[in-house]
Amino acid sequence: MQTEDPALTRLRVVRWMQLLTPLMLAWFVWAAATADPGFGLTGKRLIVVLATAVFVTGVFGRNATTELPVRPAHVVFVGAMLVSSVALVAVQPSGPGSVAVLVAVLCAATALMPVRVAVPALIVAFVVLEMVASITGQDFGFLAVLAGFAVLFGLLYLAFRLAESQRETKRLLAQLEAGQAALAEAAGLAERQWLAREMHDVLAHSLSGLLLHLEGARMLITEDPTDPRVPVAVDRAHHLARTGLEEARRAIGTLRDDDLPGPDRLAALAEQFTRDQAVPCDFAVSGEPHPLKPEARLALYRVAQEALTNVTRHASPTRVSLRLAYESTDTRLTVEDFAARPPVIPAETDGYGLTGMRERAELLGGTLSAGATGHGFRVELVVPA
Repeated sequence: MQTEDPALTRLRVVRWMQLLTPLMLAWFVWAAATADPGFGLTGKRLIVVLATAVFVTGVFGRNATTELPVRPAHVVFVGAMLVSSVALVAVQPSGPGSVAVLVAVLCAATALMPVRVAVPALIVAFVVLEMVASITGQDFGFLAVLAGFAVLFGLLYLAFRLAESQRETKRLLAQLEAGQAALAEAAGLAERQWLAREMHDVLAHSLSGLLLHLEGARMLITEDPTDPRVPVAVDRAHHLARTGLEEARRAIGTLRDDDLPGPDRLAALAEQFTRDQAVPCDFAVSGEPHPLKPEARLALYRVAQEALTNVTRHASPTRVSLRLAYESTDTRLTVEDFAARPPVIPAETDGYGLTGMRERAELLGGTLSAGATGHGFRVELVVPA
């Protein structure tokens, strides 16, 4: 809903005041006829008749042409009202000419001037007429009527402005409610996306390792059920399943503001990878540790976890390097594998691994790069300090 134009508000006020026009004109004609000099066909009396007739005609013509934008005919009728009312004041000082002058000024102000100009113009006109009445000894009863007319105009104008303000308030409240609903929807969507990333990272890591160990155990059982490596493979699978369940519970627990995994658990993650995959994973920290936001701490852990999962799924490395560097303005995590044969580069369309890692980095204002090296594959995450 758009705010109503102030000119339309003034137009409404004027139209409401037009309902009083017949009564006011009847009083005006009666006052002009009974004042001195009154109506006649010669001299000043004829001028009074003509001025009264022109003023009445101007009022009706002005009311008939009260439209936006203002038309030339409207200006002509208002001008006729001004001229005839001034002439009436000149030839009939004790008559209703002063009222006619202020009415004409009121019509001109409301039609041709903005509010900030119209109101001062009306005040100046009223003061001038009062001074003229004081000098000429004119009856102040006319000015009292005129003052009442001005007060009525002001009250009507204020009433319309109040209604306009109420409509604007309702519009703003509706916009506020719509904005709050949009924010709630966006927050819900962001929470679902966050939970999807968390569950993907947790399940991809644990289930990938679990699948590999179960597949190894199945092959061993097929070849030789008494192979002593079978219990070891089953124990590792059991350990991965239990760890994955704990990680899933921890991911759900973050919704309750429970403890989030962070850089302090990277060493344990590297040890777990070495134990489960039988591949050395060395972990090193450089630089002076500095505080990180919970989201950044979680991102460092999840990216390392996802990168190690990709190593398990797509590479046959001889060793893996996990590096955490605290720099002056950033924190840098590097996961790099060293393979005996060229790696199988994970495709973006194969899942949400690399996509999820990049989303985490972008949400933090950081960057994530991933690509093949001459000896394997490297994932590097940089988040602001």
